[in-house]
Amino acid sequence: MDYGWFDKPVSISLGLTRDVYNVTNARQAVDILTNRWPTAGSKTHRDARQACLEVLQGTKKAEVARAAFTEAAREAGILFE
Repeated sequence: MDYGWFDKPVSISLGLTRDVYNVTNARQAVDILTNRWPTAGSKTHRDARQACLEVLQGTKKAEVARAAFTEAAREAGILFE
């Protein structure tokens, strides 16, 4: 299965200590969106998760998932720029 590698990592800050993570592929993004997302449930969050899953299924390109993940991270206030 393809991991859906991003052309550039997306840096996010999670947890109580605000640890910075560099998300490099759609598989990592799905894991974070499913298990560690601080504001799960918004439309942007759902769209990002769906885009990443479709990359893993081979029906979308990784850059689409990266853009959706970045937007969801921005909305959740965890994008580390």
